Amino acid sequence: MTYEDIKNNNAIREYIKQADESLVALGFTEHSFAHVGKVSSTVEYILTTLGYTEHDVDLAKIAAYMHDIGNLVNRVDHSQSGAIMSFRILDNMGMPAEDIATVVTAIGNHDEGTGVPVNPIAAALILADKSDVRRTRVRNADISTFDIHDRVNYSVVSSELEIENDRKAIVLRIEIDTKYSSVMEYFEIFLNRMVLCRKAAERLGMVFHLNINGQRLL
Repeated sequence: MTYEDIKNNNAIREYIKQADESLVALGFTEHSFAHVGKVSSTVEYILTTLGYTEHDVDLAKIAAYMHDIGNLVNRVDHSQSGAIMSFRILDNMGMPAEDIATVVTAIGNHDEGTGVPVNPIAAALILADKSDVRRTRVRNADISTFDIHDRVNYSVVSSELEIENDRKAIVLRIEIDTKYSSVMEYFEIFLNRMVLCRKAAERLGMVFHLNINGQRLL
């Protein structure tokens, strides 16, 4: 079973669509196909650069594509809900148990509230998910009513995750327009995510650095 099989599965696409619709109602940023596609591309970049097998890369991309379907159940504990949903879906599709275990573990550990980078696939998913900060994820068209999450995401002019120094460091570079949000506000909502990224980088044998507006902060 491949990433393309998962990506083209109509049921999985419907779960992603409706999970995102639930988040629209709750006022969250975009968690639909743009997000999961970006996360899938990023896990591919991370693991390919670090020399992991094509099979590991494909499993990571599957986990990335399905990681947020638990929002269909509830935003609270969505990583665990998504892991259970993914287990049932992949088992019914005939994926081998060893591969299901890898994907489900990664999905169940991607959230900063309870997640732990227990294996390289989970670590790559954490880094890819938490680094997807961008203006286009904001769906509120009225700047005057932005909450802190809207302001921080909207302020991000560019973001790039890059592996450097002969695969010893992974650096998240962000450019923030401080007209919309301060660097302090970024840390206010994303500090726990950056700490989890540091742990994920360590699981992959690297250190994690955060660079905002040309200044290294972590």
